[in-house]
Parts: sequence; C-alpha cells; structure tokens
Amino acid sequence: MYKKIGFVGIFSFLIILSAVQTSEAELWELIIDLNLDKTVIVSGETLVVSGKVVDHSYKPIRGAEILVRTGSETTKAFTDPWGVFSAEFDNFERVPGTYTINVVGTWYGMTGLESTQVQVKGDASPILLLQQKLNTDEAIKYLSSNESDFVKDPIGQRLFKYYHNLLHELILENKEASKPNLEELFVQEQRIIANELKEQAIEEFKPGSGVYDGLKYQYYINSLKPEIKDIVSSQLNFTKNLFEEAQIVRDQIIADGGTHDEAHKAYLEMLSIPREKLEQFNDQKLQELDNTDNPVEDTKEMND
Repeated sequence: MYKKIGFVGIFSFLIILSAVQTSEAELWELIIDLNLDKTVIVSGETLVVSGKVVDHSYKPIRGAEILVRTGSETTKAFTDPWGVFSAEFDNFERVPGTYTINVVGTWYGMTGLESTQVQVKGDASPILLLQQKLNTDEAIKYLSSNESDFVKDPIGQRLFKYYHNLLHELILENKEASKPNLEELFVQEQRIIANELKEQAIEEFKPGSGVYDGLKYQYYINSLKPEIKDIVSSQLNFTKNLFEEAQIVRDQIIADGGTHDEAHKAYLEMLSIPREKLEQFNDQKLQELDNTDNPVEDTKEMND
C-alpha cells in the first residue's frame, strides 16, 4: 500500500514538474502581432509587412531580429524601442493567388513565429509564370549546380534539365517582349515629325502671345455691330484677365518647387471655362447693358 501511495506521489510530482517546465518554456516565447498594409495587392506593387513584438507580459521587445519570408524571398528588420518593425518587398510580382507570409523573431534565445496571408491580383503573363516556377528553392538548387553533379541520380538529371529548359524559355520570352512594337514606333515617328513641323512653323512665322490691344484689336471691335460690340469686348477682356491669372498661378507653382507638369495642369484647369460660367457672364453683361440703355425705367423701378 505504501508503495502504491509512493508511486502515485512520484507520478503526481512528475506531472506538476512537467507542467511547470512547459509553462516556463512558453514564457520564453515571443509574441508577434502582424499587420499588412494591404491584404489584397496587384502583382508588381510593394508589399509592406509590419507588426509588434512583445513578451508574455506584453512588454515591448527592443532590437529583436525579424526575418520575413515568402516563397524563396526573405527580408530582415529590427524592432524599435516600442517593439515595432516594418519590412518591405519591392515589386512583389507574383502569379495571381494567395501567398503565405512567415515571420520569425529572435531575441537573446527567445523565439516567436507568426504567419499571415496576402492575395495577389493581376494578369499572369508567360514571363511571370516562368519566373514563378524558377523562384523556388528547388529551382535555385538545380540552376546553381552542374549536370555532372547528378550522374548517379536519374531524377536529379531530369530536374536539372527541366529547370534549365525553363530558364531558356524565360530568356526567349524576355527577348520577344523586348522587341519594339511596330505600331508604337509608327506613332512615335509621327509625333516626332509633328513636333519638327511645329518648330519649323514657329521659326518661320515667329508668332507671339495674343494681345487685346493695338490697331488690329481696335479695327476688329469697331467692325462689330453696335448691339454686340460691348459684350464681345467684355468677353475678350474677361478671357485676357483669366489668361493672365493662369500665367501667374503657373509661374507661382514652379517658383514654389512644383513640377512643370503640375504647373501646366493648373494652368489648363484655370483656362477651362465651363459653359455655365460663360453664360452667366453673358447674362450679367446683357443685364448691365439693358440697364444702361433704359436709365429712366431703372430710376422708376427704384422710386417704386
């Protein structure tokens, strides 16, 4: 009976000891909280993997080494004083599908492991499919070996030839893709010819900026019918003022460090006059002219 009690006691002690050791082992593991900037990306975009590393008391771990791996690609990062890290995969070009992201963190013998998934969308081109097949550990192994390494390994010989044939296909596909498109070349040539003709015309006629004064302007205004002369003149002055304001905005954007594209875009936006705005301007001018032509009626309305 005493032996039985002793055996039960020893067995219970071993169970308790085992539980304590397991608990202590778990306390030495890191906790990694992962976050993806996008769970769905388009093939070719940059994939950003960030997160936070803490211990079991939720104390941030500073200086932990973080290895982020997807497929055969691995990138490294370190946690900051708050346990935060961020790693990037530039040009994450993949065949459309779902991919697993594995993250391993280590710090003074402590280890943490976490994983997540990202979905890639896009078109699977022949080049992309070949790159995907060649971007594996097995493919890299056989592509970096010599055929003589597999003399006594028939399966290894077949895999060696298989991956080298894929590599040859990829080279041919890249050459084909790099050939110039005849239609695009034709369009480019036409643009060059058009620009050359424009430069020749500018050099020959030397046109200047449009102005709203001088003899030609006065001759044009005087040739108009009296009933529309004032409103046409007002429209021309309105356009002139708008043109000058657009030039000022364009020059200011460049002076502030903006690009020429940004300045040109703002310039064109200011010159784009909506039809409603022009009609409103015309109505206003017609109303002013009507009031000028009928001062007695206006005075009567004011007295009433």
